[in-house]
Amino acid sequence: MILPGGAAVHGRGLVRDAPPDRRPDFGLYLGTWWLRRRRGSGITWPHAWITWPDFGLPLSTMSARAAIGDLHARASRGERVEVACGGGTGRTGTVLACLATMDGLSPEDAITWTRTHHRPKAVETPWQRRWVDSFGRSRL
Repeated sequence: MILPGGAAVHGRGLVRDAPPDRRPDFGLYLGTWWLRRRRGSGITWPHAWITWPDFGLPLSTMSARAAIGDLHARASRGERVEVACGGGTGRTGTVLACLATMDGLSPEDAITWTRTHHRPKAVETPWQRRWVDSFGRSRL
């Protein structure tokens, strides 16, 4: 998908393998030790993990903010990047919405934009929506 600022980011669920022709230069993955063990062994390119439980929030807000900022910078430089969690909806959608706030959208508009361009149920929980709001407002 193309972010509002023009950079490309691929969002997906780790339940699906990365297409062989779409191997990223860098990936940001969101999950717990269980997801890393089950799906992380197939990730052979440079990547980072944020410990982020399903339907929840990242365990470390500071490291999550830094990793999302790094992903945005990489995408803005033209690197082929992806973000993924288990199913590709809640956590992945939350990060995509945060990236959209980095491109200037308000948190509310970023969530709407993500639901329109990624998945209709992206940013699944009320606390994920509040996290996007906090992330976006801290950038003002």
